[in-house]
Amino acid sequence: MLIIGIYGPAVVIGVDRATGRLAWSTRLESNPAGAVTMSGTFHNGSFYVGTSSFEEKLSIKQCCIFRGSLSKLDIKTGTILWQTYVLPDNHGEKGEYAGGAIWGSSPSIGVLRNFVYIATGNLYSAPLNIRECQEQQNNQTVPTQPDPCIEPDNHSNSILAFDLDSGKIKWYRQLGGYDLWFRACNNLSTPNCPPGPNPDADFGEAPMMLSIYLNGTMPDIVVAVQKSGFAWALDRDDGSLVWYTEAGPGGVTGGGTWGAATDGKRVYTNILNSDGKNFTLKPSNTITNAGGWVAMDANTGKTLWSTANPSNASTNGPVTIANGVLFAGSTHPTGPMYAMEAASGRILWSHNTGASVFGGASVSNGCIYVGSGYNVNSGPHFSFTGGTSLFAFCLS
Repeated sequence: MLIIGIYGPAVVIGVDRATGRLAWSTRLESNPAGAVTMSGTFHNGSFYVGTSSFEEKLSIKQCCIFRGSLSKLDIKTGTILWQTYVLPDNHGEKGEYAGGAIWGSSPSIGVLRNFVYIATGNLYSAPLNIRECQEQQNNQTVPTQPDPCIEPDNHSNSILAFDLDSGKIKWYRQLGGYDLWFRACNNLSTPNCPPGPNPDADFGEAPMMLSIYLNGTMPDIVVAVQKSGFAWALDRDDGSLVWYTEAGPGGVTGGGTWGAATDGKRVYTNILNSDGKNFTLKPSNTITNAGGWVAMDANTGKTLWSTANPSNASTNGPVTIANGVLFAGSTHPTGPMYAMEAASGRILWSHNTGASVFGGASVSNGCIYVGSGYNVNSGPHFSFTGGTSLFAFCLS
C-alpha cells in the first residue's frame, strides 16, 4: 500500500502499490482550507498523520476556525481510529482558538513508551480574554512569568507526546509563548489586527528521537528545531527540558523548517534566514545574510559548525545525514545540491540541478535521490524556479 497525503483539501489516500488502484480515501478535516503537508508515519498496521491549513492566507474578517489535529488511520481501510486536536473546541466560531497546524516532516514513534511525538505551529486567532491579556503584558515594563496568556489547553508552538492506542496527550511543552500570526497581519500596524508580538515560532517539523550521554546517564530525548532558530531537546518520558540552543536567526519563514537530522552524535538543521538577518557562522565568526546549515553536539546542544549556502539563497528543504555526509539543497534558481562533511561542514561536492531544490534527499543502496523544482506559494520574497526532474547521485 502506498499512502499519500493531499496538499489540499486534507485528504489521505491509500493506493495499491502494484496497480495504482485507489483503495480508500479519508478526509481528515472538513474545513476547505485544510491540507496535509507532512509525511505520515506507518507503524503496526496504522498510519499517523497531522493536519495543516491555508487559513493563514485569509483576510482579517474571514480568519479563522481551523484547529490542527493528529490522526491514526487503519492502513487497510483508511478508517480514522482516533483524532486528537491540539486546541480547545471553537465550535466553528471565529475569534476563538484557531491554528496549531502539524505541518512538517513525520511523526516519531516511541515503541517502548507507546508514544507518538509531534510538534505544532502558531495560533491564527485566540479568544478575546487572551488577546486582552496580551495587551496588558505588552503595556508592562517586565512581562509576568509564567506567561498568564498561555492556557493549559493551548498546544500551539508545542512538542507533544500522544498515547499510540488512545490518542490521549501524555505530556506537552509549550515553547513559543503567545504567537498569533496570519498573513494579513504580518504588518502589526494593519487596522483590527490582534496584538503582537508575533514571532511565528512554528515547529515546522516533528521531533527526532535519540539517546545521549549526560552526567553519566543515557537519557532518551526528542529534538526539534523551530522557525525561531532555536533547537529544543526534551526528555522523552515527561517533556522536561534537557538543553536548548539558538542555531541561527529566525524569520517569518524560518529558522529551521521541514526536518532536521541526527546520527546520534550530532543534530543537523537548515537555517533559512528568510529575513536576511546577520547570521554569524561558527567557528569562523564570519557573517552571511543568506541561509545555511548547522551542526550541534547531541549531548549538549553546543554549536559545532555552521556553513553558509554558497549560492547566497535560502535553504528551505530538510537535511539528510548518511555515512558521515550531510546532504542539503538550495532554493537558488540553478538548484544546487550540496554534500557536506558531517564532522566539519566542509562542502565535499555540489551539483546544479537546474531548478530550486525545496525538498530533502532520500538515501538507498549507495545512492541519494532528490527532486528539483518548486514554485508553490513562493510569495513576493522568493524567486523559486519550477521543475519536474528527479536526480540520482550514486557511488561508483
